[in-house]
Amino acid sequence: MTVLTLHATGPEAPGEVWERYAVPARWPQWAPQITGVSVPVARLAAGVRGRVHGPLGVTLPFVVEAVDEAAREWSWTVSAGPVRLHLLHWVTGAPDGGSTTGLRVTGPAPVVLGYAPLARLAIGRLVHPLR
Repeated sequence: MTVLTLHATGPEAPGEVWERYAVPARWPQWAPQITGVSVPVARLAAGVRGRVHGPLGVTLPFVVEAVDEAAREWSWTVSAGPVRLHLLHWVTGAPDGGSTTGLRVTGPAPVVLGYAPLARLAIGRLVHPLR
C-alpha cells in the first residue's frame, strides 16, 4: 500500500470549504473527475453508501467511513472492482486567512499515483471561489 498526502491553500473560508465536502451534490462543482453523485442523503454521514459518477460513464461505489463536523474531517473508501482507495479529507484555517485542505490517499501505488494529478487539481479548486 502507498500513502500520499496532498495539501492546498486558498482564500475560501474554512466553513465554505467544509460545506463543499459535506454536501455531496456540490462535489461536481469543484472536482472535475466527478460528474455526479448518487447518495441517499443530502449531507455526509458515517455509514452512507453511494456511487460517484465520472467521465465516460464510469461509476464507482463508495462508503463514508467517518465524519467529524466539528473537526471538519471525513473519510471514505472508493472501490473499483477489487481495488480500494481510502481517502481522508480535512479542512483548517490557513495561517494568513482562507483555508487549507488536506487529502491522504491510501491504496495500491499505481492507482494512488495515477489519481494524484486529479486530486491536486480538485483540492486546489476546492479552496478557491467557484466560477
